[in-house]
Amino acid sequence: MQKEVLKFGKKLREIRLSKKLSQGNVAKILGAHRSYISGLERGIRNPSLVTVQKMAKAIGVSADKLIK
Repeated sequence: MQKEVLKFGKKLREIRLSKKLSQGNVAKILGAHRSYISGLERGIRNPSLVTVQKMAKAIGVSADKLIK
C-alpha cells in the first residue's frame, strides 16, 4: 500500500510543478492547508478516492492520470 501512496505523491508533485502551481495555490483551491498537500506529495498521507478526485480537479487533470 505504501508504494502506491508514494507513487501518487510523486505524480501529484510532477503534474503540479508542470502546471507551475505551488502547494499553497493548490491548497487554496481545495480549501486545505499547504502542509496537507505536502503530506500527500511525500506519501505521509493516504488520500481517499474523493480526495484524489478533488485534487485532480484542482490541478486540471483527470483522476486516472494521478493514479496511473
